Amino acid sequence: MPRTARVAPRDYVYHVLTRGNNRQNIFKDEEDFTRYMEILKRYKEKYQYKLYHYVLMTNHVHLVMEAIERGGALSQIMKGINLSYAQYYKNRYKHTGHFWQDRYKSILISKDEYLLACGSYVELNPVRARMVKDPKAYRWSSYRANAYGQADELLDDHIIYDKLFHDKDVRGEYRKFVLQMMQKNEAMRGEMDRRTIYGSGEFVKEVNKLFKIEAMIKERGRPKISADEKREEMEINRTVPFISGEGQG
Repeated sequence: MPRTARVAPRDYVYHVLTRGNNRQNIFKDEEDFTRYMEILKRYKEKYQYKLYHYVLMTNHVHLVMEAIERGGALSQIMKGINLSYAQYYKNRYKHTGHFWQDRYKSILISKDEYLLACGSYVELNPVRARMVKDPKAYRWSSYRANAYGQADELLDDHIIYDKLFHDKDVRGEYRKFVLQMMQKNEAMRGEMDRRTIYGSGEFVKEVNKLFKIEAMIKERGRPKISADEKREEMEINRTVPFISGEGQG
């Protein structure tokens, strides 16, 4: 089955992860972070993609983005962003050799509760890495915009806030949801490493039928599922009822 990095239809939302080669740092100071943000903006104007969540970590980047029909393909978008930043970094630091680790990884995300769960996972990266205790304290992410309404010209209006939270205080409801995800601690950590599709069973079947993509990456050799992996799978499945329950109640 082909991976989603190779099959990337427009008008779908993707969780995109790209790492420095051998997990080396790709951002050394504020100027590096700022330049990457400028590059995101430049290619957003060129390819008209939509951005809903992001976080820039020291050695990798998470983007939750939508490649729309009238804009560029995901491959064009990420090639432009990654090549442009790599050239900047190599020129500034006289770096030679590979800069990014392999290709970017992309996961197809359904436009519903699962998108919110994925977004919170992305914005909680600095907390899981113990860089900050509160995601609000981390500057290089979309959390303060999504949770508090702070101006961020990179972000688009969230496509599911109103759908999930109706007439409630959407920022406050999102903060409550993120707090519950923080309390789950390791929820979703290994899950997002293995997935190529993230959504309901119906969404997974639909994507599989259309594009012949398996929902999970199959390991080589004899397939083994550890007790920890089973618990992890159950944990992520419990995030969705919360959104349709307490998140709206």
